Amino acid sequence: MLDTLKGPIQAVQDFYELTGRAIRNVFRKPHYVDDILLQMETIGVGSVPIILLTGFFSGAVMAMQMGRGLQEYGQTGRTGQFVSLILVRELGPVLTAVMVSGQNSSGIASELGSMQVTEQIDAMRALGTDPVQKLVTPRMIATALMLPCLTVIDDFVGMIGGGIMAKLLFSVPGRQYWSTVWRTLAWSDVGQGLAKPFCYSFAVSLIGCYCGLRTTGGTQGVGRSTTQAVVYASVIIFVLDFFLGRIFLWISQLG
Repeated sequence: MLDTLKGPIQAVQDFYELTGRAIRNVFRKPHYVDDILLQMETIGVGSVPIILLTGFFSGAVMAMQMGRGLQEYGQTGRTGQFVSLILVRELGPVLTAVMVSGQNSSGIASELGSMQVTEQIDAMRALGTDPVQKLVTPRMIATALMLPCLTVIDDFVGMIGGGIMAKLLFSVPGRQYWSTVWRTLAWSDVGQGLAKPFCYSFAVSLIGCYCGLRTTGGTQGVGRSTTQAVVYASVIIFVLDFFLGRIFLWISQLG
């Protein structure tokens, strides 16, 4: 029993050690600004097309389902209210994080895994460069900066998709739709919708880096690490969503 638990416990310990080192390096020089900007372009700009597609169609599907349910009560005019709340509070942050993890956690794991099996990371250590500060921290910072921005894009495009479907299927005037969206959203909703992806960004980036740095077994090991990064990051995102949802619900009840 103890031998079975030893591996997972050691993995969790190593992950927390990597996380602590990466966060500590944010306040230490050198900062490798060029690497951060490069990763921001890769993670942010590279993910925009998939975010536009998933955001638009998720908002459209949500408007179809919500509008059909509200139609039974003659309340189709409130479609924008439900679409905006669900997108900003829950679906937008989670969907964006899962899409980015599928594209970038796997990419980070494969990139670092290839460097690991070809001994490039050992060469960096031999030259006196900290691999965590050079490879992990820039990716963590870039993801933390870009994931909230991508979430805003996803939310806005999703509302556009919802507005189009509400107009076409339920004849909801565009002015009425956007008016309910504007009146429904409060600053607390916006803050919650931005705080969640910021927290998810650490799971997306650090899990990808962790799986990449512990890659063994050549090219087959790189493939395993890539798959593990996507699976672990996606699961952690949903777990974090539950606990963050409970925290924000508790804060709203206190207020």
